[in-house]
Amino acid sequence: MTIIEIISAVLIHLLIPLAGLLFYLRLIKRIKKEDIENPPIVDLFFIFSTYGGLLLVTLTALFWKWSGMASLGTFYLILGAPIVMGFISYTNHKNKELSKYHMLTYKTGLLYFLIAPLIILILVAIDK
Repeated sequence: MTIIEIISAVLIHLLIPLAGLLFYLRLIKRIKKEDIENPPIVDLFFIFSTYGGLLLVTLTALFWKWSGMASLGTFYLILGAPIVMGFISYTNHKNKELSKYHMLTYKTGLLYFLIAPLIILILVAIDK
């Protein structure tokens, strides 16, 4: 394994997920500090996990070797994530006026239905 491959592996599979987790925890701390009514903490966890998975699958397809874990992630992103993100958007539709976090949760849930197909199309087009 070359040094570039090692750096790619560490960056894709360790540093990016760690950065996402730290950003999520910082956001939750900010939400609690602002004392938001009925905060969307669990919804934000699923949003971060889904978009993080989409980023990891994309980076794996572009810069790393495809694996069984990448296939499982893709399976979730195609079959499970639309249900999860649709549910998040539906439940936050009624609460989107409570705070900017509720509004962003609602919008990022909807945005998945635009971003995921675009990324899949781009990855398929690049592969050919």
